[in-house]
Amino acid sequence: MKIGLFIPCYINAIYPGVGVASYKLLTSLGLDVDYPLDQTCCGQPMANGGFERDSTELAKRMEGLFEKYDYVVGPSASCVVFVKEHYPRLLNREEHACISSRIYEICEFLHDVVKVDKLNASFPHKVSIHNSCHGERLLHLSSPSELMIPRYSKLRDLLSLVKDVEVFEPKRVDECCGFGGMFSVEEPATSVCMGQDKVHDHMSTGAEYITGADSSCLMHMEGIIRREKLPIKTIHVVEILSQGL
Repeated sequence: MKIGLFIPCYINAIYPGVGVASYKLLTSLGLDVDYPLDQTCCGQPMANGGFERDSTELAKRMEGLFEKYDYVVGPSASCVVFVKEHYPRLLNREEHACISSRIYEICEFLHDVVKVDKLNASFPHKVSIHNSCHGERLLHLSSPSELMIPRYSKLRDLLSLVKDVEVFEPKRVDECCGFGGMFSVEEPATSVCMGQDKVHDHMSTGAEYITGADSSCLMHMEGIIRREKLPIKTIHVVEILSQGL
């Protein structure tokens, strides 16, 4: 299988280590990975700001860059959801005729497609899993608490393959951190309050790190942690899964 690695623009600009970790992790599993150098934004920020029609050109560009790959894989649940849910309408195509049908968030891809059962990684720390809204409710990376079904977590399953790590989840296991893209800009006071509550909920587990599949959520909580000088850090889950590579 040929994989096109999709690195969202904000990860490329602010958290490039997440992109590097994603590439290392996928190639360490023997996968054929390519990184199209001309990729830009998928269009999500523009669409979330009320200019969805203007994001069509970005969708066309991304479609052209990634159309030759068997799978498109990226370390951002929210960006993957935007491509999966919105591109068929933006491009006026059936889902099977565009990359929406073969784009995956990286943990989803490793868990459901590759079915990874072994990793050569070690992370001797306590971590608390942040279940982002997009990842949980639209990509099914974990089970929503409002549904009366057995609890599952694909991130926890993958982290269980890492040596020496201790994994926890907060009491309010899927409560929003308050980022929400444009929500954090338009409703900053509410967004910050929600973020403070979420960070303290993670801290109550005794974890040293908050980890998750969305750098945007982690960025929001990291801002609160830095401003309030709290004794916890953030780390993207692929940076844990790729430790030692």
